[in-house]
Amino acid sequence: MNKKYLTITIICITISVILGTISKDIIIGGATLATGVLCTYFATERKRINYILGLINYLLMGVVAWKNNLYGIFFFYIFVFSVLQILGFIMWNKNLEKDKKIKVKEFTLKNSIIITTCCILGSLLLGCLLSLIPNQRLAFMDATSNCINLCGVILMILRFKEAWWVWLINNIIDLSIWAITFVYHGENALMMLLVSIGYFLINIYGILKWNIESKKGKK
Repeated sequence: MNKKYLTITIICITISVILGTISKDIIIGGATLATGVLCTYFATERKRINYILGLINYLLMGVVAWKNNLYGIFFFYIFVFSVLQILGFIMWNKNLEKDKKIKVKEFTLKNSIIITTCCILGSLLLGCLLSLIPNQRLAFMDATSNCINLCGVILMILRFKEAWWVWLINNIIDLSIWAITFVYHGENALMMLLVSIGYFLINIYGILKWNIESKKGKK
């Protein structure tokens, strides 16, 4: 690991420990914040280690979702997104360039229409199913977040730069979910809210970074 990555890793872990200590949620909350932010950062750098960190992060977030009766998030994080992290690592490993990074791809209009349609229909269907579960909170927000996140994960595995835009939309929904959960004193909600804020900032960085890489690829 070069000095830049090592420095950022140490800073993220330090901040996570401090915030985890302050919020009295250093084990699950602190680990979730550290792995989440580092996973997203290394994804912006097109480094496959992001999938190892992502696997840990999704498992931790699944536990928090279960505690807060967000069963849609729990199911997707544990049984879908965690598995996709393993697939993503394998796929990226097969598409490494000489600098050990992956090449960025770009959407067509057809891709955009298909993804948008799938997200809308999937969110409505899943929202209806989740609303049937007793004690389920925020069914349609939960469903929309998971469907958009799923699209983002798949697009990232396929190396499309638009994954960052999809995740930015999902992050705004996640911020709303955890803000509401925090207001109602949900378990580990404060740290999850901080994780979402961290994602939001790094998503913007990812959009800018991958746009630059896409333009370089065209040249």
